[in-house]
Amino acid sequence: MSMARTVTIAPVNKTITVNAPQQRAFDVFTQQMDKWWPRTHHIGAAAYKHSTIEPRVGGRWFVEHEDGSTTVPGIVKVWDPPHRLVHSWDINGAWKHDATVGSEVEVRFIAEGPNRTRVELEHRNFERMGAEDGEKMRAAVNSDGGWNGILDLFRKAAEATA
Repeated sequence: MSMARTVTIAPVNKTITVNAPQQRAFDVFTQQMDKWWPRTHHIGAAAYKHSTIEPRVGGRWFVEHEDGSTTVPGIVKVWDPPHRLVHSWDINGAWKHDATVGSEVEVRFIAEGPNRTRVELEHRNFERMGAEDGEKMRAAVNSDGGWNGILDLFRKAAEATA
């Protein structure tokens, strides 16, 4: 009897502080992605046009593209405004949609004062992609072009005057 080896890949954890109220930080993250999400970061064949997160468990995070097509990078698993959002990351190692390998992104918004919010992001379950693709995806999202840079763009948008 052979024993299959289980691969575990460490999650990516990022924390930033945003000089904005908790509700604004949550709203900018979930309702105003077009203000901060990099236009180059999408899985469609055509250019990025607009991004939407449907505000409910089971809601889609979908991207509309310039040619009218849509892609669905993830599905909302937890919707708890203004505290927490969890969605799947249904993107494989070739940067294509694949619901069978969904890693997961959890974002927590913790009020540290009336105009200050700590945002904690955890991207996890890379092992669902397999060892090689999981490690490759982890390295990509842990880079400056990944969550480091993306969260900085989010912070700037959340801190901008509404």
